[in-house]
Amino acid sequence: MGRAGAVGLGCQRAAFDLPGDVTYLNCATLSPSLRAVTAAGHAAVDAKARPWGIGPPDFFAGPEEARALFAQVLGADADGVAIVPAVSYSMATAAANLSLGAGRRVLVLAEEFPSPYYAWKVAADRAGAEIATVPRPADGDWTAAVLGHIDERVAVVSVPNCHWTDGGLVDLVRVGAAARAVGAALVVDASQSLGAAPLDVEAVRPDVVVAVGYKWLLGPYSLGYAWFAPRWRDGVPREENWMARAGSEDFTGLVDYTDAYQSGARRYDMGEVANFLHLPMSIAALRQIRDWGVPRIAATIRELVDAIATDAEALGLAPTPAAHRLGHMVGLRFPAGAPPDLAKRLAEAQVHVSVRGDAVRVAPHVYNDARDVARLRDALAVSLQFTS
Repeated sequence: MGRAGAVGLGCQRAAFDLPGDVTYLNCATLSPSLRAVTAAGHAAVDAKARPWGIGPPDFFAGPEEARALFAQVLGADADGVAIVPAVSYSMATAAANLSLGAGRRVLVLAEEFPSPYYAWKVAADRAGAEIATVPRPADGDWTAAVLGHIDERVAVVSVPNCHWTDGGLVDLVRVGAAARAVGAALVVDASQSLGAAPLDVEAVRPDVVVAVGYKWLLGPYSLGYAWFAPRWRDGVPREENWMARAGSEDFTGLVDYTDAYQSGARRYDMGEVANFLHLPMSIAALRQIRDWGVPRIAATIRELVDAIATDAEALGLAPTPAAHRLGHMVGLRFPAGAPPDLAKRLAEAQVHVSVRGDAVRVAPHVYNDARDVARLRDALAVSLQFTS
């Protein structure tokens, strides 16, 4: 059972093309493809070889289906969804439209992923504002640490649902309420959680939510999503692509220029949004996530993470505390720091994790089971012998 009572799916390894001798616990870096996603990619390549079968409606059908599916996974409205190439793109769009003024602050976590940080740093420098960094809390309670830094000087709170290095939880409902109380906007980078952990948009009330598609959303690289709250849907787009303009479905009228945009957040779509290779793959991935259901995915992964954390503690390692992790991934810390070659050493044993900061980041998914947990435990035990 998950915390909300959801029943797990059981191991879904058959839906992926994973060799039996590979223990892949690195979804936070790059997900393996579902068989359905791979098939969609092959079909897309074949379709492009015969372009006479692609008509004007096809330029819009794919983006609209992906938009609707992402909205279902997020639990928000499709009109607020923009299709983007990367978090850096959507963060730059948000930074160009949310209000920053001289002397104001953008609040970020220490050791935040670089893309959001750089976007806000450039925007802050231009506006005469500053970046305020929340230090890593010694007790692992990121929520309390963020709340302690929100005051009237803060214009934007830009945080993830969990820290990307170790899964440390940020309670977005409490942070969102605190941000609104001082008139600050809340921007959420859900790249390391969406698809594997529920995000209650109605309760959080974010201004912007962004997510890449190639991690927990199980899609291809170079395609992601951003959702904008209604009050931010008439802003300035990052680029001026023709499909974002009203009436662009009529190819015969494209020579009649217009200042009007498509409805909702479609103005923020990337150019060439009708990507005939990546969109079919992304749609296949989102359909599977929708059918499995995020609560059931989360419950399945949480059982694995809890078992991994228990094994790690028995080995003398320190996992991200259960009370302060979102639940779908965990950071393991060595008493004297992780050996610099640990990830490589584990990979040689066909156990794949990553090291981020001072944590060994373990990120399973529904293709893992108890055998993978045991293989990780045994590989870590061997590594500890080398470090003792």
